[in-house]
Amino acid sequence: MSPDRNVSAPAAARVPAADPTAALVEHYPRLVRIALLVLPSSPGGERRVLAAHGIVQRALPPGRTDPGYAYLRERVIGRALDAGRTRRWPGRAVRAARFFLPASLPYVRGLRLAPRSGGAAELALEQRLSGLTGAARAALVLRALEGLTDAEVRRALTAAGADDPDAALAEAAAFAPGARRGGTNATGATDNGPADTGATQRGPTDNAPADTEPTHRGPTDNGPTHTGPTDNTPADNTPAGNRPPDNGPTGRGPTDRADTAGVAALLFSPGFDACSLRARPTDLLRRRRRGRAALAATAAALFCGALIALPGGGWGPGGAGTTAHAGQAADGPALDPALVRRVAPTAWRTADRTDFSVWPARGPLAGDRALLGRALALWAAPGGSAEVSATPATPTGPPMGPPQLLYAGALDGARVVVFHDGLRMVRYAESARRTGPASLDFARTDGADAAVSGALAVARRDGKVRYLTAPWVSRAAVRDLRVPDAPARALRRDADGVTDPLPSPAEARDCASWQTLETHDTSSGGASGGGSSGASGGVDRLLTDLGEPVPARLTSGPPAAPHDVRDAADRAAWARTACLLPTARSHGVRSVNSWEFARQPLPESAGTARWLCTRAETWRGPGSRVLAQFQAPSPRAGEPGAVAARAVDSPACGAREPRALAGVVWQSGGGRWYVLAAGSGQFRSLATTGGVPGAARGNLLAVPAARGARAELSGRVADGTEVGALR
Repeated sequence: MSPDRNVSAPAAARVPAADPTAALVEHYPRLVRIALLVLPSSPGGERRVLAAHGIVQRALPPGRTDPGYAYLRERVIGRALDAGRTRRWPGRAVRAARFFLPASLPYVRGLRLAPRSGGAAELALEQRLSGLTGAARAALVLRALEGLTDAEVRRALTAAGADDPDAALAEAAAFAPGARRGGTNATGATDNGPADTGATQRGPTDNAPADTEPTHRGPTDNGPTHTGPTDNTPADNTPAGNRPPDNGPTGRGPTDRADTAGVAALLFSPGFDACSLRARPTDLLRRRRRGRAALAATAAALFCGALIALPGGGWGPGGAGTTAHAGQAADGPALDPALVRRVAPTAWRTADRTDFSVWPARGPLAGDRALLGRALALWAAPGGSAEVSATPATPTGPPMGPPQLLYAGALDGARVVVFHDGLRMVRYAESARRTGPASLDFARTDGADAAVSGALAVARRDGKVRYLTAPWVSRAAVRDLRVPDAPARALRRDADGVTDPLPSPAEARDCASWQTLETHDTSSGGASGGGSSGASGGVDRLLTDLGEPVPARLTSGPPAAPHDVRDAADRAAWARTACLLPTARSHGVRSVNSWEFARQPLPESAGTARWLCTRAETWRGPGSRVLAQFQAPSPRAGEPGAVAARAVDSPACGAREPRALAGVVWQSGGGRWYVLAAGSGQFRSLATTGGVPGAARGNLLAVPAARGARAELSGRVADGTEVGALR
């Protein structure tokens, strides 16, 4: 009996309004307080206050619609979480840092602003809040300040882009354990909020987003999560986010907890009110010294600028606007738009390799040297207001020589240029009117083959994405992973291979659907990728957007021989796995494989459950993410599987270690509890110890368990080696 989840609750409504700012203005003080509490404590003082106001003022969505309070709250929390993420230069840390830049609006000169001083309790609470993660602070605010249940908090955090809502809830619960939670009724059913007809109203207005990643606790001490409760919690079918936090093997609760009512009262105090501020002058003597220094610096800059503008100075070839620094950062030929490499349209047909290196130069602006020059100049010396992002471990230095041009064109109000230098894909975008900052996106593509180089995300706007498809893609279609029986819908492409926009699941606020790009690959190397043959020859592949320039390839099958999603069984498994894909978002993922490693008859003739291991592998090598799933029979098609275990940087379920072992605590329809476990085919026996001793030959185990029991799971492979569960 699997817990009931509302995975397709409607998103927070946005209705047409004469004044689209009405909701923001009405709830502005509350939203700014939320932003201030979720933002990291460093940098503090005035910059944090101004950042909170800036986040709220930029929370309005495009268009003339009234977004509603809940939608605004999710955008505010998402931007505040982005501001607290720390990634290596120049990835999302650069984008997060712009919230703290003094030049961003609102901007104050000559004054220092800060919330009014609180008492000892407020200061102590702020110090303790700084020790929480940003997502945990957001969870605490939603519970204590907004009064949401855990299920609603999980949905709100998922919609805001939190990496691990369940961990954030657990951390917030340990900080203030008395928060309200969804209860459990006498029959064991979970009160997780409303049914699929809509989400319960919490806060001033509007609905909460749907929960896109249900997570279950596991039965072992080795790290898995379960469909039933363990770890000193009452045993029921309530999802982990709706239960009190796991106190660990010793049974001791976390220390230094705070009473939730007291925390809520302190959060409402003037010490956290960013709209009621105290003003003080800045250092007057320092301002006088800085004024004199600025005058001298201005004179020096004017003199140096005159020297640079002389013939033979720092301007790059073609007068593209390259600065002197850019000229030193890369060789002259690398910055010359006339020297960019252009591949012939039919080169891929005879090339030894089938990857991005044989993509031809396409797009109506491929001959615009001024545009190409601006893109190359910014690549050589990204500075000023330019927005730069990079997938993890992607170098962002200038090109070593003339790069290859893949595309240049105008899309959705922007001019876009895409380069490839053999190791990286670089996307440049500027406003068609040359207003606002330009942007650069870097993504690794080293080691690409035909299977993963079939498309690039070339433009994004209003939650939709356009793809530039490879020259060997003969047709493109859209397939919804959540509806496995539905046929693929044809997707129109222009003469350059750019698709019409389609909804991006990476930017969706719920998991009601998961739109993927299906390409038909006719390259000579297409079959080498383990793909499914189309009716007219070639290979059908599924690619999904995970918020990065290069979409991830989706496959099925054992780690030693993964293949493209090719039949109804593969699509049915992915329908129940799709809502777990957000855990791989923005991690530089190259491919995601879903492997069914076991099937298990359930006790009391409750049907057959499937065990799957989903592994996301990255372009850089390290950073893989592994999820073990338990998919019990469900009357609802596409019901997400329960996460039994998860791991990061683990070789499990991969080519180096093609095995899996996981377990759950499961409650039958008759109300009895069992420890269920399954391993891949390498396991010859399984055993549980601790509160639920048991053993079984083979790779399946089912042991009756008492309510709230704990167990440790292990297994032995053919050579007698003992192997623990995935963790």
